[in-house]
Amino acid sequence: MPESEEKRKAPLTKGDMPDFNSWQLAWELGYTIAIPIVLFALLGRWADRMFGTSPWLLLLGVVLSVFISTAIVYRKIKRIL
Repeated sequence: MPESEEKRKAPLTKGDMPDFNSWQLAWELGYTIAIPIVLFALLGRWADRMFGTSPWLLLLGVVLSVFISTAIVYRKIKRIL
């Protein structure tokens, strides 16, 4: 087996840069941010209507989604860098 094939199969070390497509990364980060915001905003809006607490649960949902999105994006970027 040639050396280049062996190197390709070896696990990544801290200094190695994994192959990635920048468009794919942009797409992943986009929906990683958008999906939690939409879900938690809708959930917060629904809860506000149920409990009559408008707009507090909506705002809580948006703030919570920002923290969740930030954590997920941080993990994805940390893997690349």
